[in-house]
Amino acid sequence: MSCLLHIETSTAVCSVALSLDGEIIFEKSSFEGSSHAALLGVYAEEALAVLKRKSILLDAVAVSSGPGSYTGLRIGVSLAKGLCFGFNIPLISVPTLELLASRAIRFCRDVACNTSTYCAMLDARRMEVYAAIYDADLQLVRSAAADIVTPDTYAPYLEAGKVYFFGNGAAKCKTVITSPNAAFIDDVYPLAADMAPIAEARFRAGKFEDVAYFEPFYLKEFQATIAKNKVLPLS
Repeated sequence: MSCLLHIETSTAVCSVALSLDGEIIFEKSSFEGSSHAALLGVYAEEALAVLKRKSILLDAVAVSSGPGSYTGLRIGVSLAKGLCFGFNIPLISVPTLELLASRAIRFCRDVACNTSTYCAMLDARRMEVYAAIYDADLQLVRSAAADIVTPDTYAPYLEAGKVYFFGNGAAKCKTVITSPNAAFIDDVYPLAADMAPIAEARFRAGKFEDVAYFEPFYLKEFQATIAKNKVLPLS
């Protein structure tokens, strides 16, 4: 029997879940925006209280590893590593775009064909997205990259067949990607509860991270900006 705690904080959604042999026994999510610092610890504490009541030991912690929000990823990974150190259990990382794709593939299972591809997108800046492409079996077709979206960015995949676009970066691409083979799925978010199948497979295969040295996959370096009202005028 395996009991895993799942943590997802890569976007504005904050979520925590518990799975027992792959089945979800607890989940909590907030869609209210950047409240990770205030809510994540509370959700994790509630999850651990469930385990205590059921006299179940935690076997590992799974965390969404990015790309995504720099601050959100730092908060999620910091808590995950702290729990792993405290309970002396392994850490599992789940790529955020793979997590998104797994949800979209399940959503489209009854309408999509096996030759369809799935483009998971996270919003970056302006017309830039962090994107990766998967096939119907959740196998990676193209690795995660920072893409400037133009009508030609995904042309080779659209020429080959149906491509589903989803994630919080997809909405701004609708007016740019106009191929008849392009389909957009709204309201696909990375959620902790959806991590269970991926994390369970990694747990059984012994695919763990080095807790001391693991860092989120930011894809691009964090760039701090200075608020306009903080800039001193030139003398």
